[in-house]
Amino acid sequence: MHDSWNLWHFAVHALAVHGIAPLLVWLHVQGMTDSPTDIATALMISAAEVACIVLLFRPLESLIPAEHWPDRRFARIDRFYTLLKYFGVLPIFVYLLFQPAVFEIGRLFGDSGSGADGPSSLISLQELLPWLRGHDVVQFVIYFALFDLVYYLIHRLQHAVPWWWALHSLHHSQRQLNCWSNDRDHYLDDLFELLIITGVSYVIGVQPVDYALLIVLGDLVQIFSHANVRVRFGKVLDKILVDPVYHRHHHMVIDPERPHLHDCNFALVFPLWDILFGTALYGEKRHPCGVDDPAIDADNEKSFLGQQWAGLQRFWNALRGRQTAADQPERLA
Repeated sequence: MHDSWNLWHFAVHALAVHGIAPLLVWLHVQGMTDSPTDIATALMISAAEVACIVLLFRPLESLIPAEHWPDRRFARIDRFYTLLKYFGVLPIFVYLLFQPAVFEIGRLFGDSGSGADGPSSLISLQELLPWLRGHDVVQFVIYFALFDLVYYLIHRLQHAVPWWWALHSLHHSQRQLNCWSNDRDHYLDDLFELLIITGVSYVIGVQPVDYALLIVLGDLVQIFSHANVRVRFGKVLDKILVDPVYHRHHHMVIDPERPHLHDCNFALVFPLWDILFGTALYGEKRHPCGVDDPAIDADNEKSFLGQQWAGLQRFWNALRGRQTAADQPERLA
């Protein structure tokens, strides 16, 4: 274990010194974003998540598949989404665009608390709940629960607001739900999520290390919940964490005889929110995944750029009130 940590730190240091630092200097954004070590650590964590998918979740899909497919031709594009997001779009946007922009805005308005670490928070959870001081684990669990509640509410809106569903429907168009599908999103949809979550983290004062851990743990649960595996966590644990069977119900094609059955299981990590708000569905048989609308289902035959463009077209139609059937949102349960 000690040797593994040494190897990890060596890899992070090498990437930071020989890769990230020179790049930040060349782009003239050093000091305006996270440190090279922090960025290198984030990239290494992304690599570890991808390794988890490749070495664990993907083999499980072959061993205990929930659905048997003659081929994985619809699933392959989701792998591209994940790799591009982890090693391209996300680091470029966060470290080279978003954080430098926040830095410049803070400097413009004379906010001495702004910088690579972001401005100070509006609310301190420890000030609201003084007894949390010294109880880091409890505080982290509360942060995790709050973030998941926000994600739950966002998810409900993604299915209820016409223009948001026009974007989010890309994620639901996948017929072959698989271990790479978590990152099959429209990038404008991702941007709206990121702005809200970043805003919440600023308001309640989540520290950068806690924020990173929240995102990583949440991602791992969500990646596994999309996997094509016959895995249930049991009658107790499946009320605590979202498992693949639970989340697969959320991706079911609409049942004409029960048209609102799929308005369920919106929670991303903790089913508690579905249970509290009456959207939890347990004990249902497995249904095919995807959508029943041909215009959205056509995403499966498109390229990456084709899918992104189709999502933008649906989004624009929804904003202008020119909704086709594909743009109609799913009703809240």
